[in-house]
Amino acid sequence: MTEELNRCPWCGNDTLYRDYHDHEWGVPLHDDTRLFEMLTLEGAQAGLSWLTVLRKREGYRRAFAGFDIQTVANFSDEDVARLLADSSIIRNRLKIASTISNAKAVMEVQNHHGSFNSYLWSFVDGVPIVNQRKTMGEVPASTPLSDTMSRELKRIGFRFVGTTICYAFMQATGMVNDHLTGCFCHGRN
Repeated sequence: MTEELNRCPWCGNDTLYRDYHDHEWGVPLHDDTRLFEMLTLEGAQAGLSWLTVLRKREGYRRAFAGFDIQTVANFSDEDVARLLADSSIIRNRLKIASTISNAKAVMEVQNHHGSFNSYLWSFVDGVPIVNQRKTMGEVPASTPLSDTMSRELKRIGFRFVGTTICYAFMQATGMVNDHLTGCFCHGRN
């Protein structure tokens, strides 16, 4: 008989959700392309469930050229029309347009800071913040740090980067470890 692992309750019993929780969420991510992907997906989630976005992730990867930043930054009106007709992604004109403009903003960040990774991780001084939360009720939707990140990203020209999206992004990419203390993933960083 296999012993059941203690997990954060938000991932429930869905296999895809559990796999994401167990292997990705909260793991420090330092690749510019993957960081752009996660920022895009977090923005796509606005008004929807994360599970909905996860189920469409492969569609997003195909539709947005594997999240190749330069390729996406050069998408044309024809690409937007193609994406609006693509049922494998969330077909929201504003979210699609923000992905393209965000790719351009990522390139600006790379030009000024060397990499998107170094810029983003500077918000946490390059080291994950490991919280000691025991219950889901203790996990905030945003923090003063996500307020700052949101404000700075918007100043540069990013869109769909409100403070709640930024905090979810920080959790997803391991800048913040919000696995509950009773979760088997809490101590892995």
